[in-house]
Amino acid sequence: MILLFHVLFYLWEVSNASETVSKPNIVIFMADDLGIGDLGCFGNRTLRTPNIDKLAREGAMLTQHIAASPLCTPSRAAFMTGRYSVRSGIASVHRTGVFVFSGSSGGLPSEETTFAKLLQQEGYSTALIGKWHLGINCNSSNDFCHHPLSHGFDYFYGIPLTNFRDCIPGHGSVFANGFKMYIHTVLQFIGIALISLKAVHYLGLFRGPIRALGYFFLIISVLLGLLLLLWYNFRYLNCILMRNHTIIQQPWIYENFTQRFTEEGKRFIKRNSEAPFLLFLSYPHVHTALFASQTFKGKSKHGLYGDAVEEMDWSIGDILHVLDQWHLSEKTLVYFTSDQGAHIEEISVNGEVHGGYNGIYKGGKSTNWEGGIRVPGLLRWPGVVEPNTYIDEPTSNMDIFPTVVKLAGASLPKDRIIDGHDLMPLLQGKAVRSMHEFLFHYCNAHLNAVRWHPENSMSIWKVFFFTPNFSPEGSNGCYDYHVCFCQGDFVTHHNPPLLFDLSRDPEEKNPLTPETESQFYEVIQVIQQAVNNHTASLSNVPNQLSLDNILWKPWLQPCCSSVLQFCYCDHEVEENKDVP
Repeated sequence: MILLFHVLFYLWEVSNASETVSKPNIVIFMADDLGIGDLGCFGNRTLRTPNIDKLAREGAMLTQHIAASPLCTPSRAAFMTGRYSVRSGIASVHRTGVFVFSGSSGGLPSEETTFAKLLQQEGYSTALIGKWHLGINCNSSNDFCHHPLSHGFDYFYGIPLTNFRDCIPGHGSVFANGFKMYIHTVLQFIGIALISLKAVHYLGLFRGPIRALGYFFLIISVLLGLLLLLWYNFRYLNCILMRNHTIIQQPWIYENFTQRFTEEGKRFIKRNSEAPFLLFLSYPHVHTALFASQTFKGKSKHGLYGDAVEEMDWSIGDILHVLDQWHLSEKTLVYFTSDQGAHIEEISVNGEVHGGYNGIYKGGKSTNWEGGIRVPGLLRWPGVVEPNTYIDEPTSNMDIFPTVVKLAGASLPKDRIIDGHDLMPLLQGKAVRSMHEFLFHYCNAHLNAVRWHPENSMSIWKVFFFTPNFSPEGSNGCYDYHVCFCQGDFVTHHNPPLLFDLSRDPEEKNPLTPETESQFYEVIQVIQQAVNNHTASLSNVPNQLSLDNILWKPWLQPCCSSVLQFCYCDHEVEENKDVP
């Protein structure tokens, strides 16, 4: 009888344990442009990040966690879908690799399946608080085809585009930087065209009326005028704060911005404490323009950048405290990361460093050197993931997709390739090797580099087919252009490719040669075959970052008042806070 009692008690415990493990809550914290070297748990001794460091101690640290892209839009597309962004068409063939206008038509296609959508179908309440940067509209200013609510989120409070320097007057202009890059070429083209038309008319080769030249000049003048109008009103048109489909501030107001995002997250948790939920808190920190509330401004040792990091850490601590208050910590998987590495070229108009620190790693945002793609990866789940777990295996931000989908009890889509792998075997010690034998690193639509972690080997080989030309020469970034580009005179191609072994040279200082590495040609051959297999798995899809899809279209411009009022509004104070 006693034996039977023990057996029944054991079965009850097992049943309870499996019930606890199934359908956990999911809380995701994603920073923007945060360097891996900015956190105490990754070695920083001067920036205070106690709450993030506590996450690391209480769970697992992924020390080779790789962003699927070194730029915001494609990295987030890959994160949400578990697939390389080239598969969804979020891969540019020109210089601009992200969405820069709220009135553009590109975005995450409706055919793509996000983990939020799959969790929503499993009964999860889902919310995105913060940055989206994956498009808004397709054909009209209110079709919301790319909006978060069309991709599996029940609730959205945040910025549909991104945080720009332009959003704070006096902090400089990203749009102006791009304008300066192209204006020289445009003016040259116009000048040559006008001189040529005048010459052929003078020689009698063109018999049309001289007023045709005037019309041509008028059209060009109107287009340049519209461009200047867009430039001067960039802040009003693109710095938009939304609640669900409604614009509540245009442009948004930075005062207590972090506190507002934090309160939204806390309210969502409290509203959904009795059922499984997904909270994705996607911080605009520490993308420029940098901001910090009065409580944190001037308090760090690293200027406004440090203030912003420390305020974000406070916000994360506040959210974790609510999980503790509502006895939800043991039922919740928490994940922290950054969408890519620090933007080291960020210097304010006053000369202050506004970019982060990538530790020992080379390069930064917009490059596939380790500094651009090696990001913090922290996961905590008390009772399931052991504290102080260190995983020094290649993992990807795409791995979150299959991990949370399986935990929610959903099935992975079978009609498409999922490039991510379930992290739970690694996190629970049931596996010691990553499922990623190869990881492919894209610079926009161009395959830039590949890493290979062979079975039964400690080596992690990484090859580069081309590398960015740092400017000025000898620096660690592309300071002359604000970001590094992926083609033309901005890169150097390598044949044979550059080869590194990251297990011996994580700083990527010493490229290997056939003379210094006996396996040189064998490694290159294996990686080339992997590239061939990977390339064969890609399908042709519409390019969401084509010029047509990223250019501003006035009829798609979200506007909460009227164009005559420059779309200005501030409804947050008067709106009803009792939101679903």
